[in-house]
Amino acid sequence: MQVVESEMDELLRALAHPARRKLLRLCWRTARPAGALSTALGLAPASTSEHLKVLRKTALLVLHKQGTLRYYQANPARVAQLGAWLLSFDDS
Repeated sequence: MQVVESEMDELLRALAHPARRKLLRLCWRTARPAGALSTALGLAPASTSEHLKVLRKTALLVLHKQGTLRYYQANPARVAQLGAWLLSFDDS
């Protein structure tokens, strides 16, 4: 799979915010509901929602709906893709 540099730029921008990195950590092993994530961050639900939106747009988080609840799970493959791209700097 060829990596588009602009796509990696988006991933880096998404991870530049500490709240988004914390969200990714919280969802790494277990899918978590949006409300619990908002509480863990200590942010208003609207702010948390905006951060989740950015992470979903870049496919760093995946949304699973279960009834009326929304669960978020990290996408380790996407993080690995970014890591591989960063490691490719050594090949240059």
